[in-house]
Amino acid sequence: MISAPKQQWKNVNNKVIFRSMKVLKIATAGSVDDGKSTLIGRLLYDTKSLTDDKLEAIEKTSKQKGYDYLDFSLATDGLVAEREQGITIDVAHIYFSTATKSYIIADTPGHVEYTRNMVTGASTSQAAIILIDARKGVIEQTNRHFFINNLLRVKDVIVAINKMDLVDFSEETYNKIKADFEELMGKRDYQEQKITFIPVSALKGDNVVNHSENTPWYSGQTLLEHLEELNLDDIYNTGTPRFPVQYVVRPKTDAFHDFRGFAGKVYGGELSVGDEVVVLPSMTRSKIKNIYFYDTAYQTAPRRSSVTITLEDEVNVSRGDMLVKVGDLPTIDKQLTATVSWMDSDNMTTGGKYVIQHGINKVLAKVDAIEHKINPDYSGIEENVTALQMNDIAKVHLKLNRPLFYDKFKDHRTNGSFIIIDSRTNNTAGVGFIS
Repeated sequence: MISAPKQQWKNVNNKVIFRSMKVLKIATAGSVDDGKSTLIGRLLYDTKSLTDDKLEAIEKTSKQKGYDYLDFSLATDGLVAEREQGITIDVAHIYFSTATKSYIIADTPGHVEYTRNMVTGASTSQAAIILIDARKGVIEQTNRHFFINNLLRVKDVIVAINKMDLVDFSEETYNKIKADFEELMGKRDYQEQKITFIPVSALKGDNVVNHSENTPWYSGQTLLEHLEELNLDDIYNTGTPRFPVQYVVRPKTDAFHDFRGFAGKVYGGELSVGDEVVVLPSMTRSKIKNIYFYDTAYQTAPRRSSVTITLEDEVNVSRGDMLVKVGDLPTIDKQLTATVSWMDSDNMTTGGKYVIQHGINKVLAKVDAIEHKINPDYSGIEENVTALQMNDIAKVHLKLNRPLFYDKFKDHRTNGSFIIIDSRTNNTAGVGFIS
């Protein structure tokens, strides 16, 4: 298991800037018994990322079940119900690292009734692995998994055609499934996705970490080789810089009596000393005077860096405000349209009132209209819908009690998304992706 990503700073071309450790977040998706948990367990085993006690437990349980092989799914299925039924129910996060990268894998369930869990697992991922059982080929759930990765703008998708050992490592079977999936790709609206096909046997380890002698017709990379060579700068969904202010720093000491900084995290792009910025919602302007990480000043803070910023002018800035570059303003409005994934057992209804949490800001919202429900298997839309049930996905119009400053999700993954809270129960009821 790896520790949480750490922030690092270094000198590049005489500019001191922030650099984060290379951490790749991956979501897995697949239908029941396609082998997601086994694939992840094999990945951990072949990279020697399993602890001795975990490996011993897998060996012991595999023998008790009468298997003549190691059941690697036991490495990830943590709930008792998962181990008993041999299925994945909740989203499990698995951590491992190699010499070049650290990885966080979200092992998501494949059942239709757990669509909300798939959305949750993929929402923060930069890459995805969609498993297909070589015996079954592309099925309805494959459409659903691809739709969700398309909806969430996951840039790099690996289609792992698994259980090749059960079809005698047939190249013909592999090519048929690849052709069927490529036909599915024609229905997507996010063309920037890179799709990579890899024939694997998670149980036997073929083409997971090591190349397989059973697929001489395949000349591509193994799964781990592909992950290792992914350039994180290429697969992150970047955009214009957004700096939501989380905290106003006013030290209670004589040495820093006049210090006033604004702490937060940079999303989308980078901010540098001297940049002209606009404070939202007041629309006042200033320039960045200093960028601090703890007590050290730096020239530039790129995306995903947590820093404290000071401004040249004494302008009013509070928690919940946002700093953006001049000329790069987001939309500022009291209404929005979004694709909503509903996650609550209580239905979303037209006219329903909820709390929208957008970054650190909360606003009251009313469902103005449910335009249509979207079938995530690419079978079309359903109109004249007045309510959404759990796991439904729909295009929804919302009216807000005060303006939010937001971007379209396709342009800015962080500033273009929000969560929906039921004010009566305080439950997270859904998530939205602004269109």
